[in-house]
Amino acid sequence: MSLPTPAIVAQSAVRRIPRSILLVLCGVYILAGFVGRAPWREVDMQAFALMRALAQGQTHWLQPQLGPLLPSDPGLLQYWLGAWAIQWLPASWSSDWIARLPFMGLLALALACTWRAVYGLARMPSAQPVSFAFGGEAHPKDYACALADGALLALLACLGLAQMGHETSHRLVQLAALAALFYAASNLRWQPLRAGFAAFLAPQALALAGAPELAMALVSLVIAGLAGIQTPKLPQRFTWMAWWALALVCTFTLSKQLNLWHWSAPLQRDWASLARLLTWFSWPAWPLALWTLWRWRRQLAQPLQQPHLTIPLGLWIATLAAMLLNEDRDGALLLTLPAIAAVAAFALPTLRRSLGALIDWLTLIFFTVSALTIWVVWLSVQTGWPAKPAANVARLSDGYQPPFEPFALAMALMASAAWLLLVAWRTRRHRAAIWKSLALPAGGTVLGWVLLMTLWLPMLDYGRSYAPHIARLQNTLPAQPGCVQTWGLSIAQVGALRWHTDWSIVPTASAAAQCDWLITANPDEWQASSNAYAAQWLPVRNVLRPTNRDDQWLVLQRRNP
Repeated sequence: MSLPTPAIVAQSAVRRIPRSILLVLCGVYILAGFVGRAPWREVDMQAFALMRALAQGQTHWLQPQLGPLLPSDPGLLQYWLGAWAIQWLPASWSSDWIARLPFMGLLALALACTWRAVYGLARMPSAQPVSFAFGGEAHPKDYACALADGALLALLACLGLAQMGHETSHRLVQLAALAALFYAASNLRWQPLRAGFAAFLAPQALALAGAPELAMALVSLVIAGLAGIQTPKLPQRFTWMAWWALALVCTFTLSKQLNLWHWSAPLQRDWASLARLLTWFSWPAWPLALWTLWRWRRQLAQPLQQPHLTIPLGLWIATLAAMLLNEDRDGALLLTLPAIAAVAAFALPTLRRSLGALIDWLTLIFFTVSALTIWVVWLSVQTGWPAKPAANVARLSDGYQPPFEPFALAMALMASAAWLLLVAWRTRRHRAAIWKSLALPAGGTVLGWVLLMTLWLPMLDYGRSYAPHIARLQNTLPAQPGCVQTWGLSIAQVGALRWHTDWSIVPTASAAAQCDWLITANPDEWQASSNAYAAQWLPVRNVLRPTNRDDQWLVLQRRNP
């Protein structure tokens, strides 16, 4: 016998967010951060360098590398997607922007799959609100749509999604694949054909993106859950189990054939740092998720009869465990966001008015102060008033000249005006839908991200791209230096040299390459080297990065060119 649900929702409380507003909100969030910026340091630039190398036929598709340099990030699919985009789209377009197009689609896919997964979960009989004696309770489909809207707002509101969700890396591919797997597990009852298709492809994509262990663990959990269900209402249960079992076998075979296994657990964990990361990364979804666990605690005692809770909760626990066993904690924690947003959505029908008001006030204060800070710093950099923020920027970024960009200013003004309208709407007295408590967090996160990617984008590009460092390097070498060797440079650094210059870059310091110039990112190690090959080079200059004097490249010239 199933326990009564704690959700008490009237039909008047399940109004949908207008689809046009929801699409604009998601579209702005996706475009901001992908469009208009240069490739950023390390992860972004490494992926782009290997995508170009694949598109130009300079490396093997099953083992991408740049000369002798192997990538530090796992997976293959992220490089394939960018390389295919560069090959198939017009060559007149900038290839760094082209390489981001598939990742824009992946972020949109992650958002859409999360919405659809919660929509499927909320339609399940165990998730329905209490029936009223004289009618008037929420209609199942309207109720499911309102909860799905709330889950999408919760996902957009998570602070950790902003930067990592806009990188051209394996992390975003894993996020989209995991969201598709979440959709498949949640919609077997409602869309068996599409869910089966996603159940087969998503684990393969997750494995190709560098997480075969997680893919197989999640598929195994779904199979175990289907095997444990004891109800005659699922006549296709064994067919679904066979389909998921086939996906498991294919994932294992693919991972073994392509040698995708790379299990490595960290030897030491900084628990204090981990607690801080967990606190802000999924804010404000995690407090709502904990509220869900408290209000639905009696239903959780019957997990097999409450799939609307056990599916997202099982995914949340599995991804958290994977994060604890992964050296890349930030990237692994990104994969918890679809599940935690789904769990948080089921807090909305049980949320007390006082708790909703507290969330609104905290959100309003935090994002308004953050937006004002971004505007004040931009005004200071542009006009010199107030003086202190501009002085701090000048001290941290040597040589930075702030440009004035009217289009970025217009976008920032429109985003700020939309925020004021949202605040005015939220503070009016009206019958709001159950997702109302997540409107301000989602809108505030999108506002902050848009302001950063418009007003602060030139400063961020100056600090996070390789362009200013390479511009200083170009002033040291002759205009046509011929080939330039590198020693101790990463794939991202070599890729940046190839992208920002027309030099012939040889990523090796072997004696076989007869170049007149050499660049190393390890001046101390080079100068401490006493081998005969190092003695052939004469140090010319240390080139410092404008925003970090500890990051320097040593330029050397061959003694006998």
